[in-house]
Amino acid sequence: MRNLRILAALGLLTTAAAANAGVSSTWTLTSDYDYRGITQTDEDPALQASLDFAADNGWYVGAWASNVDFGTDVDYEVDLYTGFTGETEGGLGWDVGLVYYAYPDDSDLDYPEIYGSLSYQWFKGKLWYSNDFGATSESSFYLDTSATVPLPANFSLLAHIGYSDGDAIDVLYGDSYMDYSLGVGYEIGNFSLSLKYVDTDIEDAETDRVIFTVATTFPWGKD
Repeated sequence: MRNLRILAALGLLTTAAAANAGVSSTWTLTSDYDYRGITQTDEDPALQASLDFAADNGWYVGAWASNVDFGTDVDYEVDLYTGFTGETEGGLGWDVGLVYYAYPDDSDLDYPEIYGSLSYQWFKGKLWYSNDFGATSESSFYLDTSATVPLPANFSLLAHIGYSDGDAIDVLYGDSYMDYSLGVGYEIGNFSLSLKYVDTDIEDAETDRVIFTVATTFPWGKD
């Protein structure tokens, strides 16, 4: 039940978002917590919440929590992150930062990861690196490319492909692998909905599934 308490605490802090510039909170309900093509909830639903602060100079810091199900006593994940983001005069966006994945039920699973990304219009590419991915004491990198293409009537086309490699990936999955997804998004009022098909090319693994997600960010009406 501690995972529910931590989400509830983030919920209480959401009220601060309405009163403080630069503070926001995003709440997400998804039919499956998908992480690089791999389910983190045994294909069961997840409730997720974040609390974020963004400064005018591009610096941001935040925390994100979700329930998980690894078939062990670990029930939830809390990610802490910070970084800098900005955009050039030509519209090229950039983002660099650090995220720390924490599992309060078993701190031996904790590990850090750094990332950097470039984005332009509807396309984004991101590179991640960890020297201790999945608490394996081995390194990994992940190349993430995605596109969100606007469509008429508040719809959008969602496409993603990722590549995981490194000694840690060999330990966990036997070899490097690719994950990909294709779906559609829809904006209605203060809510973002998405429906996507997800799969990987991991040999002898049934990873294909359809995931539905609904999310909203507080405070509502914030530009």
